[in-house]
Amino acid sequence: MRFINILAGPRQVGKTTIIRDLIPSGSFHGYYISVDEVVEMPFSSIINTSSAISPPQKKDADWLRYYWREARNRANKWAETSLRNEASMQNQPYVFAIDEIQKIEQWSDIVKGLWDEDRASGHNMHVVLLGSAPLLMQKGLSESLAGRYELITLTHWGFTEMQQAFDFSLEEFIYFGGYPGSASLIRDESRWRSYVREGLIQPNIEKDIVQMVRIKNPALLKQLFELGCHYSGQELSLTKMIAQLNEAKHTVTLADYLQLLTQAKLLAGLHKYAAKEVRKRNSVPKLLAFNTALISAIQDYTFAEALADRSYWGRLVESSVGAHLLNTCDNDTQVHYWRDGSDEVDFVLARGRKLTAIEVKSATSPGCVRGLEIFAQRYPTAKTILVGSGGIPLAEFLSYPAKHWLD
Repeated sequence: MRFINILAGPRQVGKTTIIRDLIPSGSFHGYYISVDEVVEMPFSSIINTSSAISPPQKKDADWLRYYWREARNRANKWAETSLRNEASMQNQPYVFAIDEIQKIEQWSDIVKGLWDEDRASGHNMHVVLLGSAPLLMQKGLSESLAGRYELITLTHWGFTEMQQAFDFSLEEFIYFGGYPGSASLIRDESRWRSYVREGLIQPNIEKDIVQMVRIKNPALLKQLFELGCHYSGQELSLTKMIAQLNEAKHTVTLADYLQLLTQAKLLAGLHKYAAKEVRKRNSVPKLLAFNTALISAIQDYTFAEALADRSYWGRLVESSVGAHLLNTCDNDTQVHYWRDGSDEVDFVLARGRKLTAIEVKSATSPGCVRGLEIFAQRYPTAKTILVGSGGIPLAEFLSYPAKHWLD
């Protein structure tokens, strides 16, 4: 194979499920191992126990090299079998998948050496690497594997996926968000909330960020995340954040931490749209959670209480639209907001010369769309969209990726 496939994305979005469906336990056409799990007995040990070398116990470079060699042995055996049995199978590569690869120190350097060896010797083995820590995955890819990989990014699940897989209603998706692992728990909200907090939020921050990036003040990082969830869908300057967070002293630190949370697909700070890039970067950020489950798990509102409070529900609806745009836009598309005095637009999609202004209305009766009108006057080539009452139904809007609303 010409490239290593990198399957990356935030926790609990189905990366492991996809690869385990492709390579079920005991499969002859592929080999799956995980840094987090006990690996099945090597093929060499099954064939000849007396001469087999025991696999390393510590999950380090030697461990990775050992199981890579094991995968090569299995791939060779697969090639021999397919050659004898079915000529049509000869060109199909053996799949070797390594889950949570980022937990091995200097993993990218090791993979680079092993992969280059395979290419030089002509091994027909397709390598797939999975990782749930976007920060460390990005670092390893940029440092060692440039030109050797193809990135496949999985995002938080959207309304269509949650509806089809778990029969979520629109309101359930808006409140409970797009984590497939927590879907079965929504009838017990206390249990659901504990799962999201302890099984998703805590590992994302304390393991994927704090343990893998040098963080001077982990408590501040966690407070910033929680503050961002409380203010999701609202503009909040770094100065005001400092006032909210007693431990914060420097806006530079907060800006750096917000960037880390964005890279981890937890919390984003949208820039205001402007024709000049410098004005975008200097704007007050609009905070936005990547998954509304993160908001609901931290807030005190139950599902019924959130539905009853129309003001709060409106902010949750806006956050669900923003999260959908963040999770479905491609690398060439940027998500902004726009404001000029009292005139505002909830979201602006920008790709090259294409612009789409999006206003979200959760009320049952159409409201004022003056912001869209002013934006259209300022940017005549822009497309304008009203989502909700009087415009595109919310369920329909959430059923299409961001690029659909640009074209």
